[in-house]
Amino acid sequence: MTERLNIGVAGALGRMGRAVAAAIDAAADMTATARFDRPGPMPDDLAACAVIIDFSMPAASVALARQAAARGGPALVIGTTGMSEDEESAISTAAQSVAIVRSGNFSLGVNILAGLVEQAAKRLGRREWDIEITESHHRRKVDAPSGTALLLGEAAARGRGETLADILAPARHGQTGPRPEGVIGFSVVRGGGIIGEHSAIFAAEDEIITLSHSARDRSLFARGALEAARWLPARPPGLYDMMDVLGFRE
Repeated sequence: MTERLNIGVAGALGRMGRAVAAAIDAAADMTATARFDRPGPMPDDLAACAVIIDFSMPAASVALARQAAARGGPALVIGTTGMSEDEESAISTAAQSVAIVRSGNFSLGVNILAGLVEQAAKRLGRREWDIEITESHHRRKVDAPSGTALLLGEAAARGRGETLADILAPARHGQTGPRPEGVIGFSVVRGGGIIGEHSAIFAAEDEIITLSHSARDRSLFARGALEAARWLPARPPGLYDMMDVLGFRE
């Protein structure tokens, strides 16, 4: 009989935390050894976990990463979005001591989409082709643009040999003037129970290419997080993402 992988679930009372816990309960090779929600000292029973899957809040994720790094484990799968630059830096620092998979989206389809966006941006010149990332989510989502939208924007920027922070154009309002050449724009919708809709639009004067992904159920993100958890225990300390998990960088 195959030994089960012990998993901790952080943010266990949230929508994604519940989806992750349900996916673990249905998996034949995993056990949810610990579940917790509120930030604070790491529960003692997490010492038995090989991996903690965390979909919580930025401050809680940073605290968890620091505690795991100080203890030399467990490894972490982090799906929390909306982090500041300082919080991103703290996660990177923790990854020097513990293996962490961090992604704005754990969907296989979204990560393939990111690869396609990068390749399209590499081949479509910035003078002729504008890039706009659009995303739609439920009314309860608190950060914008979404982590997935930023993931797609970063892929487009890489394709053009640039850094997203240097060419990002946030949502527009008022008399904005003509669109500057070479920027990557973001458009955001919040409403109802939309799980996740993302598109990368490449627009020239006489043609438009749209690459898109639609999420129909949160379980697809939970399944991706479980795949990351299966992949992670054998890895050395470092900061990884789903492109590593899926073997796109091998």
